[in-house]
Amino acid sequence: MGPTKSKVRRLPLLPLRGLLVYPSMVLHLDVGREKSVRALERAMVDDSLILLCSQSEVNIEEPAKEDIYRVGTIAKVRQMLKLPNGTIRVLVEGTVRAEVVDFLANDDYYEVTVKELHEEGAADPEIDALMRTVLSQFEHYINLSKKVTPETLAAVSDIDEPGRLADVICSHLSLKIKDKQDILETIDVRARLEKLLDILGNEREVLELERKISQRVKKQMEKTQKEYYLREQMKAIQKELGEKEGRAGEIEELRSQLQEAGVPEKVHEKVEKEIDRLEKMPASSAEGGVIRNYIDWLLALPWSKKTEDDLDIARAEQILNEDHYGLEKPKERVLEYLAVQKLVQKLKGPILCLVGPPGVGKTSIARSIARSLGRQFIRISLGGVRDEAEIRGHRRTYVGAMPGRVIQGMKTAGTANPVFLLDEIDKMAMDFRGDPASALLEVLDPEQNNTFSDHFIELPFDLSNVMFITTANAAHNIPRPLLDRMEMLYIPGYTEIEKLHIATNYLLPKQKRDHGLLPEQLQVDQEALMKVIREYTREAGVRNLEQQLASLCRKTAKEIVADSDKSVTIAEGNVKDYLGPGKFRYGMAELEDQIGAVTGLAWTEVGGDTLVIEVTVLPGAGKLTLTGKLGDVMKESAQAAFSYTRSKAAEFNIAPDFHEKNDIHVHIPEGAIPKDGPSAGITMATALISALTNIPVSRHVAMTGEITLRGRVLPIGGLKEKTLAAHRAGIRTVLLPKDNEKDIQEIPESVRSDMTFIPVGHMDQVLEHALVNPAHVH
Repeated sequence: MGPTKSKVRRLPLLPLRGLLVYPSMVLHLDVGREKSVRALERAMVDDSLILLCSQSEVNIEEPAKEDIYRVGTIAKVRQMLKLPNGTIRVLVEGTVRAEVVDFLANDDYYEVTVKELHEEGAADPEIDALMRTVLSQFEHYINLSKKVTPETLAAVSDIDEPGRLADVICSHLSLKIKDKQDILETIDVRARLEKLLDILGNEREVLELERKISQRVKKQMEKTQKEYYLREQMKAIQKELGEKEGRAGEIEELRSQLQEAGVPEKVHEKVEKEIDRLEKMPASSAEGGVIRNYIDWLLALPWSKKTEDDLDIARAEQILNEDHYGLEKPKERVLEYLAVQKLVQKLKGPILCLVGPPGVGKTSIARSIARSLGRQFIRISLGGVRDEAEIRGHRRTYVGAMPGRVIQGMKTAGTANPVFLLDEIDKMAMDFRGDPASALLEVLDPEQNNTFSDHFIELPFDLSNVMFITTANAAHNIPRPLLDRMEMLYIPGYTEIEKLHIATNYLLPKQKRDHGLLPEQLQVDQEALMKVIREYTREAGVRNLEQQLASLCRKTAKEIVADSDKSVTIAEGNVKDYLGPGKFRYGMAELEDQIGAVTGLAWTEVGGDTLVIEVTVLPGAGKLTLTGKLGDVMKESAQAAFSYTRSKAAEFNIAPDFHEKNDIHVHIPEGAIPKDGPSAGITMATALISALTNIPVSRHVAMTGEITLRGRVLPIGGLKEKTLAAHRAGIRTVLLPKDNEKDIQEIPESVRSDMTFIPVGHMDQVLEHALVNPAHVH
């Protein structure tokens, strides 16, 4: 059936913005544009009919004819009402579709010629089916969408005409103007219903999605709101309890700490990352504590904070001298470092190793160095450390993991350039837990320690500005690769004169202060101090001496408490009243020349000592017995001395078969103390020869040196300590190996001037000086 022909009529046009009117629709419009107002007035003059067409773009104020859709609806104006703001509210009722044939020239309003478009399509079962489907789809739409009221469905269900049904349903849908226009332009009823079905299907899908999304959002919102509410409650509870705010407050605090910390970029990134991880973790998580601990460590380390070095050399020298008497070499080394620092500005931190007997002030000079440089001072003791993790830290996967001692020390120091003392580096032990000495290699290598890696921190830390000082009693206990990285400064023991100075200027005033004594309440004469040094202590350092002086101060304090007006003067004569009888016999040189007893000089980790080596020849079968807890090297030295003596028996007028008919017993007194080393070789040979030839050994002579089978004398170590020990014992002549002659320079002048040093290269020379009547030997 073709379209019904309808006559062309002339009507005013009202362009609609964002709105579309279908036939049979009744609605209110607000009209404000002048042209539209005039078009309305024109319509009212005629038969109240007007054409309503939609604009393709909403925001065009004065649409041209191409901006207006060609198909619209002829409507009857039912009512007009002028509003106070100048706009007109009209009630219109759509009657029939119409198409614009032509726009007429009219400047006052839009005027067009139109032809009406009547619906096509007769009723048939298919259209009924379509109508039902459309209605059921619309019902679904209403159930999903909250925009359309259920009453609408009832109203729509009563419509019998398929075309009108499509129009009414379409008017209730929230569609784009373009889609609504598409329905308006579809004259064929069946096509219109099919299009509407499509649109309804799409809308339903979209609504389904919307609903799902909104449900999800709602759930999320509910959860978030619930959490927020609970958190707020928790905060309130914690506030009541006087605790800090929970994790959120903690995170904020950490972030602000990070901003203020001024850490390098890499560290900043790492901390940022860890804080983010911490934030996402539930408050109860154990991992949270580990991360928190890690962040705290990273923020606490002095990545770039330094103290300014005080480069005033004169002041540094003054401080070092104030704190210590003697110790020239270490002091000189520190002043050299300062001078170079002044010239260069950036110098890798030196690594000094102070080696010497206990009590000579190794630890305290390190403290003075820090004071003279104006740096922080950190001391860690390595005695007995046997676990590598002590140095390098544990991996963070372990429970209770923590950084190594080096990083802990740096945190305590709070600056990147402290003076760092590693005490007792020779006392570290190797174990199944690893080798801590090897872990120290990286710390103590100036070339590598600018990227020191601790297992816990995991980021390279710069130790190159740190001044490392290590201390040890014996260098031979330090592993070679470690020793190689350090600069050795040997601190020998003190002479009596030095001890006297130290006691007068440092120890006694300190002990008086510590015991609450005024300077005038206790006076100790120089002679009394000397007696304490000689008869109550025998050591290389001054620790025992300090203990003895403390004892004097305690006893004085007791007397002063009993009688407040009293002051005590200690002279040489009354030392024993306070300290008891002397513990050591000063001048332990023998009182007479002995056969088979020779004074040897030994060096131990606590300094030098004299020891008398005794040899007795007994009838027997040629057995050589060695006693006195001797080490392997010393036993071998005795064997070498014995073999040398046998090879020279004829020269010494000793019976050639002496070793077959006699047992020889070599004993070194103080049998409980272990002794080792080759330096008693010539002493044992002299004692053997003296015992076999019956010639006494001069009591005034002490000797040291290693012996070979041919009687050569080889150099030894620790000459200065040995000489000081001989001096303490009252011996005035020392035989030493020729190759050690250069070491005599190290011996303090006060000792050197008292003693005679005789360099010897061969056993013959030794015997010449040691035996009382050597002529009998040859």
